[in-house]
Amino acid sequence: MAQFFEVHPDNPQPRLLRQAAALLQQGGVLAVPTDSSYALVCQLDDKQAVERLRRVRQVDDKHLLTLLCSDLSQLANYARVDNRQYRLLKLGTPGPYTFILEASKEVPRRVSHPQRKTIGLRVPAHKGLQMLLELHGAPLLATTLIPPGESAPLNDAQDIRARYEHLVDAVVDAGPCPAEPTTVIDLVPMATGGEPVVLREGRGSLEALGL
Repeated sequence: MAQFFEVHPDNPQPRLLRQAAALLQQGGVLAVPTDSSYALVCQLDDKQAVERLRRVRQVDDKHLLTLLCSDLSQLANYARVDNRQYRLLKLGTPGPYTFILEASKEVPRRVSHPQRKTIGLRVPAHKGLQMLLELHGAPLLATTLIPPGESAPLNDAQDIRARYEHLVDAVVDAGPCPAEPTTVIDLVPMATGGEPVVLREGRGSLEALGL
């Protein structure tokens, strides 16, 4: 049975999020709010937790997961970032953007793109999730919480609790999320003098990045 943590969206309670972070460190899979929609998260370096997250979401190992980082310096540990890429990242973090970058050796092969060796990274601007990342002390692997056979992510924590209480270890309820996907931008071409490629236009403004 999943634990349920009801946190304030603007002033999240550290005590509750410490308990959520402890569950992650024990190999748990959690449903958490982000600055786009609710997501499933687990530890990056826990193979069993990653496999369980995929089973809950009902996706195979070809489905790419996103790495949630607490800040830009943490992100740079898990991706190869040059000066041009860094300037653009700085404009969009924290915020509702997913950036595709070349994965560093810190990223396990099983979670990066098998052909391109790339990884999607985010620095979310959600206070509760930011605090959880800081308490956890490392990035989290994430996938948008879209039930099998459906196209829209779940956005009501009570609904998530009812549907997933026997599948996840905890639900962090911070109220409804914007329910709009992140803007996804591939920065890999910039490493060889090319331009960033917008793969999906979502909540993150392209204008804010000068694109």
